[in-house]
Amino acid sequence: VQLQASGGGLVQAGESLRLSCVASGFVLDYYSIGWFRQAPGKEREGVSCIGGSGGRTEYADSVKGRFTISRDNAKNTVYLQIDSLKPEDTAAYYCVASTPTDCSGRPRYWGQGTLVTVSS
Repeated sequence: VQLQASGGGLVQAGESLRLSCVASGFVLDYYSIGWFRQAPGKEREGVSCIGGSGGRTEYADSVKGRFTISRDNAKNTVYLQIDSLKPEDTAAYYCVASTPTDCSGRPRYWGQGTLVTVSS
């Protein structure tokens, strides 16, 4: 079971990034997939989740309107589109898989992080 996150990088404020999370070793359809982030010196924060069918999405208040989560189960991949990046979005971003499929469960599998750095 593996989750591989990618897509991070160094960008300027106002730019966009799309993070990807590719799952292997399990069928993505049976899991909610979420994104957490952790900035240096700060606690880990859950930012978004998408249900197993893709019909349910959740966002932290701090990212609503700028982050969009989506999934392509055929590709076993979940995406996090981040627009209008702010310096406070700088963090390591992690994708997680949880059950049940309605984003109500605790993370069961964690991927490695992908680093997003936003310069002002």
